[in-house]
Amino acid sequence: MTRSTQALAYSRPSALATAPGGRLLGLETSGGVTPLGAEAHPGFFSGLLTSPRAAARGLLAVADVAGARYHQRVVGSSLDPVVTGNGDRLRFESFSGCCGVYARLDVLREGLDGADTGHGTTNVDVNNPLREALSRMTGDDPLHLRVGPDEMTVTTLEGPVVEKKVPLPDRWLRGFAEAQVISAGFDLRAELPAAEAVRFLRTLPRGSGTASRGAMWVVPTGRTLRPTTRPVRGAVCLPGPERLAALQRVLRDATALRVYGPAADGRAVSSAWEVVLPGMRLTLTLSPDAARGFSGEGGVLEALATEEAARDAELVS
Repeated sequence: MTRSTQALAYSRPSALATAPGGRLLGLETSGGVTPLGAEAHPGFFSGLLTSPRAAARGLLAVADVAGARYHQRVVGSSLDPVVTGNGDRLRFESFSGCCGVYARLDVLREGLDGADTGHGTTNVDVNNPLREALSRMTGDDPLHLRVGPDEMTVTTLEGPVVEKKVPLPDRWLRGFAEAQVISAGFDLRAELPAAEAVRFLRTLPRGSGTASRGAMWVVPTGRTLRPTTRPVRGAVCLPGPERLAALQRVLRDATALRVYGPAADGRAVSSAWEVVLPGMRLTLTLSPDAARGFSGEGGVLEALATEEAARDAELVS
């Protein structure tokens, strides 16, 4: 597997601190692209989170996936999540080390107390002390979120004080594109209310980090999901149920569970599992098998081979 080394330089570690009137979650950034071009430490947002505990647990879930391998588990460095400001939301994303699980936390405008965000994409530092501090959050006291350096850091910054060098598999980059192409063909297959969502997710097996079970199928039945041994009509594929373990982080604040995927045709296929939270959504998209990463699915090449893509290429050439 081809790898390059990504050097991440942060102005200081991300931290959860006590501030006047509540707490401050400062997420430090390293390298990124904004409408103004490349920036060393871009800033996308500064404002209140309306559901602090849910946001903290959701961010931890994304970080959990970044540090996990569900196939051929090995000890190694994990990549920091990527955050994108879209104007109306903050999107935190990561891939598992095996590239078979894509995690995405969308903090929507209502989760940001109605505030807008900047535009751009960068890495954010999620270090072990920050993870421990977020894990200890139990209430919903006011929480101010800052993504990027504050004004004092900008004016006093002389150079990066936190550096990380992590291996960056090329397939990790390709996986971002493949996951988007695959999920574009998904339809909503089931939606469970909070109580049924929590009950169903808590019945799933939890592995120690390596998914050993194959695909299973579930059938929407009323307001819940019923496991089945074969892909009957209307069934949804759940390939490697242990790979949904990160969703356990947010069950206390879940308001619904939505399941997306293609129609069952007898083969193990990808599916997406979205937990709805107050003002945000946490989604895990699973590859068809724990041993298959998204980077090798070939959906991007198929999309580029269409006549429409060829016509578009002629327009920009």
